[in-house]
Amino acid sequence: MAVDKTKTITLTDLCGELKIKPREARMMLRLAVSKKLEYPALADAHVPRQPWQWPAGSKALAEAKKALTATID
Repeated sequence: MAVDKTKTITLTDLCGELKIKPREARMMLRLAVSKKLEYPALADAHVPRQPWQWPAGSKALAEAKKALTATID
């Protein structure tokens, strides 16, 4: 049995893990992408009009989780 090393994490996976609604998550991620200085890997990895997904263990995935768990001041 081969292990897929290029596992892709989708927005649905993150929403289930973090217990947030997909619509809210997309809004928060769009805001995070606009803050390129704070989330550079996330901004570089995002392709407009494409699904939100990241390679497992990537820096962009870590920044997406950070953006989704950040509290709004």
